[in-house]
Amino acid sequence: MITEDYKALDARYYMPANTRDMMLVRGRGSRVWDDKGNEYIDCVAGIAVCSTGHCHPAVVQAICAQAQELIHCSNLYYVPHQAELAERLVGITGYAKAFFSNSGAEANEGALKLARISTGKKKFVAFSHGFHGRTMGALAVTYKPGIREPFLPLEPACTFVDYGDLDGLMAAIDDQTAGVIVEPIQGEAGVLIPPDSFFKGIRECCDEHDALMIVDEVQTGMGRTGKWLGIEHTGVKPDIVTLAKGIASGFPMGALVARDGIEFKKGEHGSTFSGGPIACAAALATIDVIEEVLPEVPAKGEQFHKALAAYNPRSRGLMIGLTLGDRCAEVRDTCREHGVLINCAADGNLRLVPPLVITPEEIETVTGVLLAALD
Repeated sequence: MITEDYKALDARYYMPANTRDMMLVRGRGSRVWDDKGNEYIDCVAGIAVCSTGHCHPAVVQAICAQAQELIHCSNLYYVPHQAELAERLVGITGYAKAFFSNSGAEANEGALKLARISTGKKKFVAFSHGFHGRTMGALAVTYKPGIREPFLPLEPACTFVDYGDLDGLMAAIDDQTAGVIVEPIQGEAGVLIPPDSFFKGIRECCDEHDALMIVDEVQTGMGRTGKWLGIEHTGVKPDIVTLAKGIASGFPMGALVARDGIEFKKGEHGSTFSGGPIACAAALATIDVIEEVLPEVPAKGEQFHKALAAYNPRSRGLMIGLTLGDRCAEVRDTCREHGVLINCAADGNLRLVPPLVITPEEIETVTGVLLAALD
């Protein structure tokens, strides 16, 4: 089907919740092709999802092999690969136990529930421009008024504080606060990076009020910043960490990990599809690939940063943001015309989150196209 036919079909039968005007039909590594055969270097990567690139052979093989054995069995039974994946996640993150979900929003929902059941408290503190998902609980701690306010009233009760404002946090948190939820880098806001001291201050505030520190690593985790977790750069240890996006190379999956003593007990949480056989197989293969390429991520990020230095990029590993204001859409579209996919996050901020397997040669091409578009 050509794009015009597909557009008409989509318009007739699919709810118009998304804005889009092109169709991708194939991907390999850091490259994708549209329905007209045009080739692109993909620095959107499914919004930081395709960590191992598109259709990595090891991930494809793991998915196909498991699909031939068992696609679904539910969590009424022990699930193939589930315990092995939990062991791997605990090993690479340094936490005590894991729990799986189907998305980042669900992982954050689980973290909010876990904080409530563990502390017996009800309230949360979150930060301006933070994004934690669109399901009702995750939406309650997501800042953007345009997507949150139409669904008010929301639970849990949440107070928003300016990102990076420790004085505001100290005024907002109290002994009825179950948890503080924060991103190490705000991705949807356009790759905003606060000083490391901000996270040390959050840790101290949480400890003072017996609240849990929840770090949303949905976009920053799984090697995106050059370490398994973005929060590792700060030296701070949260109580709960949520993961998704890059965890299974595009197969829908999320997870949370928690320190010793914080866990769901029987009946406190559950999901029919979460941690299914194929998702866990894909995630295990993804972790193997990331282990191989992770040492290269800092240098690749530095290559981006140096090439774009004239435009004051904000970057950590392969997470790069540029503030362009009203020009963002124009630059994005010009890059697409020249074979590079990037996207505009909030407030005129350009965001690049390419696959971790992107090559230095591809980075040189991307930055050349981007600099020409910026000129």
